[in-house]
Amino acid sequence: MRVLAYTSPARGHLYPLVPVLDALHERGHEVALRTLEGEVPRMRERGFGAAAIVPELERLEHDDYAARGVRTRLRRSLDVFARRAAHDLDDLRAAIAQERPDVLLVDVNAWGAQAAAEASGLPWGVAIPYPVWLPAPEAPPFGPGLAPARGPLGRARDRALRPLLLDSLLRELLPRVNAARAAAGVPPLARGEEVFTRPPLVLSFTAEPFEYPRAAWPDGFRLIGPCAWEPPAEPPAWLAADERPIVLVSTSSEYQGDERLVRTAFAALAGRDDLLVVATMPSAATAAIAAPRNARVERFCPHGPLLARAAAVVCHGGMGVTQKALAAGVPVCAVPFGRDQLEVARRVEVSGAGTRLAARRLSAGRLRAAVDGALSRRPGAARIAAAFAAAGGGPAGADAVEALAA
Repeated sequence: MRVLAYTSPARGHLYPLVPVLDALHERGHEVALRTLEGEVPRMRERGFGAAAIVPELERLEHDDYAARGVRTRLRRSLDVFARRAAHDLDDLRAAIAQERPDVLLVDVNAWGAQAAAEASGLPWGVAIPYPVWLPAPEAPPFGPGLAPARGPLGRARDRALRPLLLDSLLRELLPRVNAARAAAGVPPLARGEEVFTRPPLVLSFTAEPFEYPRAAWPDGFRLIGPCAWEPPAEPPAWLAADERPIVLVSTSSEYQGDERLVRTAFAALAGRDDLLVVATMPSAATAAIAAPRNARVERFCPHGPLLARAAAVVCHGGMGVTQKALAAGVPVCAVPFGRDQLEVARRVEVSGAGTRLAARRLSAGRLRAAVDGALSRRPGAARIAAAFAAAGGGPAGADAVEALAA
């Protein structure tokens, strides 16, 4: 079997997919991949037939961090996906012609590529590495990170807000999405959530009870856990020289102006000489950040060795680092800045695996209290770690792809 996987230009969408592709490759299947240009050499080292997505996709970067308000930020994020649709439609068409695959696995944010997959006549599925925004009675309206409804008042809140939040933004975008679908020769979408109900397979890189439990998931949904993966790297030499428990502070891999999380964490924990505070800032400049004596700041450092000694993780609520921490049984203090992070942060809180602090309320005192709260929630993090492990990870994803192809 020959598998062609297609990702949007985000490492947070590529890295969870790697364990699934690894499992398929280890079973003797050929794997072709289209992804970020900078990741192509690393993916080729894993035995994948990797090539870069068209450069226009990487040039269409997110700027939602410059907007004010949840709804405006969501609109800006979704606008980027809509603008990319025409490019990833043609890009996947060309990749199909070149690779001649037996089955397709497409990023959920690549709306044009999904249309190309549907038009191809091949077995196809989508991969989603963030919380599912598919409406359900058990889940609050997606976007602002609302707590699940309780009682009649909560359900009334959901009924009133759902049409005003993501639903309305998706209705605005549907004509642009459907223009790409028309170009591909497939029927238009009537509602935004059809991106989850039309594919024969949906690989969701999470699991209940971190994801809100539902009475029923649509046919084709497979919750396989986070599939935590990071590029292989040697642990830094300084790690062995300091035996203190670690608080890992991590910002987004796609720039969103969250440097103040690191500055505030350093101020909040500067007096904790019993802890080593390590900040990783993959998308922001580190030179301007002054670290106190119990802390250090790195542009990149492999998270695996840090999590093995971590007491807690302070992060922006990105799905990747949050679930990676919880999969290691490490509680999280999530400070969401936008995108899907508000939803992730609320799930951290609701699942009992950590704490949540709104970015607009971020201060050294509040963050110190939130970290202390997270430190007491290790049992909740361990419960989520067990659920993630039971979901099956990469092998479960490979099983689903094989079943789809069959």
